[in-house]
Amino acid sequence: MKRLRIRHSTSYRYSEPVTLSPHKLMIRPRAGHDIQLEKSSLTITPSHTVKWHRDIYGNSVAVAAFLEPSKELSVVSEVVVGHYEAEPLDFLVDENAVMFPFHFDPAERLDLIPYQTLCFPSDCGSVRDWLQQFWRPGQLIETYVLLDTINKHIVQNFAYTMREEPGVRRPSETLQKRAGSCRDFATLFIEACRYFGLAARFVSGYLNCPDTVQGHGSTHAWAEVYLPGAGWKGFDNTSGIVVGHDHIAVAVTRHPADAPPVSGSFTGEISRRPTMKVKVEVSELT
Repeated sequence: MKRLRIRHSTSYRYSEPVTLSPHKLMIRPRAGHDIQLEKSSLTITPSHTVKWHRDIYGNSVAVAAFLEPSKELSVVSEVVVGHYEAEPLDFLVDENAVMFPFHFDPAERLDLIPYQTLCFPSDCGSVRDWLQQFWRPGQLIETYVLLDTINKHIVQNFAYTMREEPGVRRPSETLQKRAGSCRDFATLFIEACRYFGLAARFVSGYLNCPDTVQGHGSTHAWAEVYLPGAGWKGFDNTSGIVVGHDHIAVAVTRHPADAPPVSGSFTGEISRRPTMKVKVEVSELT
């Protein structure tokens, strides 16, 4: 088990005072058998009220309503979590799903339809052409091997780039550029799984990456695939590994564009574009 402290700060500065609309915050880790939330605090400027709810996916969502105009918006979340996912490869898939292609149990099919539906159907042709190197009709292949091969192929053949602009690239654009951010790679992987009839969803969260920056972390995105018998299993499409105890999930969604950590708008006359700063610190506790 790992105990991790996560501090996530987001700030916007405006040249003149503006009126802030209610902002939706998706920054609280998803608690479950693998992640337990020990401590949590949320500090927001300017004056505000906060209401929490769970959305259709079971994510914890805070909605902050602001009580006064301001030249600054600051959101600081601090949490301590216990992460129990120590053996990410220690899972068993139902016998009928070990080999691909397979059929889902009738009792699960209806619930999985949203996660089998393409988000970018007009990109189906480019995704299909790309996937021909991994599987062709009539071929039988181990399901995990297929997923692992696609996942590692993205890491080995696409260039990672950081993108500050919001949203995700269409799979066709990622394939054309052979480059993208973590959310772009997750989107491509999800569309690939759905093209094959598998159920996949988008995950946003945090990554503990002490090997790159000591005691530091980042916001991150990856994909989960539903494997009968094993449940939702995470695949990190930026590193090519199965998700483990350095990944802290915050939100899961059907569409990759639906899980920004902070979202909202403002009204008012400003002379310069707002500036934004984001900082994520992840440290392991003893």
